[in-house]
Amino acid sequence: MPPRKSTSAKKSSSKNKDEIQQSKSPAEFFAENQSIAGFDNAGKSLYTTLRELIENSLDACESVNVLPDIMVTIEEMTQAQFNKMRGVPTGTSPAKDKAEEGADAAVKKLPGDDKSPKDKKGKEIKKTRAGGEAYFLITVRDNGCGMAHEAIPELLGRVLSGSKYGVRQTRGKFGLGAKMALIWSKKSTGVPIKIKSSHVKGVRGGGGGNLISEEGERKIGPKVTTCVLDIDIYKNCPRVIEHKQQTNTEKWIGTEMQVLVYGNWTTYKSRIVQYLQQLAIITPYARLGMDYSNRSDEKKGMNLRFERRSEQMPAQAREVKHHPNGVNNLLIQQLLERTNNKSLLKFLTNDLSGITPSAAKKLIERLGNSFDSDMSPDELDDKQTTRLVQLLRSTDNLFKSPDGGCLSPLGEYNLNLGIQKVIEPEIIATARDKPGAYDGHPFIVEAAVALGGKDAKEGITVVRFANRIPLLFEGGADVATRVANSKIKWSSYKIDHKKDKIGVFVSIVSTKVPFKGTGKEYIGDDITEIQLSVKRALQSCCQQLRAHLAKRNALRDVKERRSRLLKYIPDVSRSLFGLLESMRKRKLEEAQGLRVASPRKRLAAGRSPAKRLKTGAIETSIMDNLSKGDLTADTIKERLTEAVLVTVNEGMGDSEDEKGGKSKSKKDDSDRQSLYLVPLYDKPNDIQNVIQHPLFDFFPMNVTS
Repeated sequence: MPPRKSTSAKKSSSKNKDEIQQSKSPAEFFAENQSIAGFDNAGKSLYTTLRELIENSLDACESVNVLPDIMVTIEEMTQAQFNKMRGVPTGTSPAKDKAEEGADAAVKKLPGDDKSPKDKKGKEIKKTRAGGEAYFLITVRDNGCGMAHEAIPELLGRVLSGSKYGVRQTRGKFGLGAKMALIWSKKSTGVPIKIKSSHVKGVRGGGGGNLISEEGERKIGPKVTTCVLDIDIYKNCPRVIEHKQQTNTEKWIGTEMQVLVYGNWTTYKSRIVQYLQQLAIITPYARLGMDYSNRSDEKKGMNLRFERRSEQMPAQAREVKHHPNGVNNLLIQQLLERTNNKSLLKFLTNDLSGITPSAAKKLIERLGNSFDSDMSPDELDDKQTTRLVQLLRSTDNLFKSPDGGCLSPLGEYNLNLGIQKVIEPEIIATARDKPGAYDGHPFIVEAAVALGGKDAKEGITVVRFANRIPLLFEGGADVATRVANSKIKWSSYKIDHKKDKIGVFVSIVSTKVPFKGTGKEYIGDDITEIQLSVKRALQSCCQQLRAHLAKRNALRDVKERRSRLLKYIPDVSRSLFGLLESMRKRKLEEAQGLRVASPRKRLAAGRSPAKRLKTGAIETSIMDNLSKGDLTADTIKERLTEAVLVTVNEGMGDSEDEKGGKSKSKKDDSDRQSLYLVPLYDKPNDIQNVIQHPLFDFFPMNVTS
């Protein structure tokens, strides 16, 4: 009898036959895997929505060289209030809905109901707090370049479509941002996003226009576009609900985006405030504001304002070509297909950066006999492309370093101002390390070390930025945190890393920031070039602080010594005066014959006449002053105080007098001010008091305090 086939095998075979191959659109994929874009939970989704909209506004302003003015409004509402606003049928009477709305808002404690429930042992049972999840109406308004009327649906309604693809420093690259906020709004509330924008024709991001007219006035768009936009998740295309234009009566240019999402303010309030504080540090040229309100309880409202501290914006990052050390097979194949050059030599010199004609010829010689300078790029097959990529990635001595023009670091000047504005430290030092590269991707590290400041904690506090974006999560594994905690010998720089309040600020900009994990929240320390650059920048800051700290510590020791001496002067003065007074009385009694001189005085009488004359004159002078009342305990105290102040402060550049005022000396540098040099790429025409030199010109900048 033949063996029977197992039932499980039949089911498996049947299941395999029923499997259907499916494909999903990018919008559908990210809607199902929203944690990749930072939408892990309700609280994180609220935070990420705010972050994406704010950073879009910053990009819109910086792309046309306009100092950003960004205002964020957050309005919290309960589910009952949301249903009422949206007109969602609940199947209950209006009176019951109103009662539920009041119950959602707050649970008030009745008079006399102050007894907490207790368990069997008599201990109080702690009540669990409410989750804090609610609905939030978020509005972000800026004064940037705005969006063209016909371009709004495509810009915000199609996932993975954007203008930031290329080799240059950008805050985002994947074309998500506001589109993920729209997807989260669609998933959590079903409400479409609302956009209001005013745009000047011919002005676009990336330096494609200027909002300032020849007369020095800002251009204003004639129309204001209002667009209510949804997204078709399955087709990854925009679905326009309303799209109209009106006359721009407000004379306003910029963009206002409004989205209604589900979130949790309670758990992520501190993160949102921390994000705005750190954003104010890394963008001191921006004016930021946030207004939060709660429809159920007005007392819970809060406001934040960060005024502009600098008017100097970083230069725009320009797009450059790929460096040969950072290419791969797929990239080279794409470049070969798109090139307009007719020869391999021209392709290497024109479509890649850092390769000179002579270097390209040497490279082709190393490739072998199957390659020729005049061969067409179309003639390269897959094997030849692989050989070309291998040689490009392994060759270092032929190519120039990656072009740093694609980077836009904040600058030491602005970093210093940003930290002073938000942290208000006692002392701060900044440094920028020389540009570096890893795998063909250029990067620049800027750092600052600050001591003290408001709300500062003892120990090392690390604040991290990547491409001028604050990084708030997973900081323990970040390269900046690990270098600050384990690679810097703080004691060598007169800094106590356990007791001093140390703020470490590290900003890394690159065309490709090597984030770890899908959340893009920290930079690993496995890239040696970045780790060493961070270490050098922090060491440079510490070296600047060491001289000041040595002087500060010496002055602190002087003050402690002086305070200890001054502490005992009153007691010493009284004791001295009492001793001198008893000597005067004994001297008087001996002169009147009422007291016999001591053996020591009789022995002293046998000394040389010169010594007797000298000591006798001093004693006589002291006794006369005591008799006249010129020498008292107060005069002794005054003279001792003067002697201590002169002796202790001797040799110090800055000494303090008895009243706490500073006495100036030749070494005094308290009137010195730091000088910051910022490169200007466009020569200004309306600045006065220019310092001219055959080699350079100095232009003073206006900085608001």
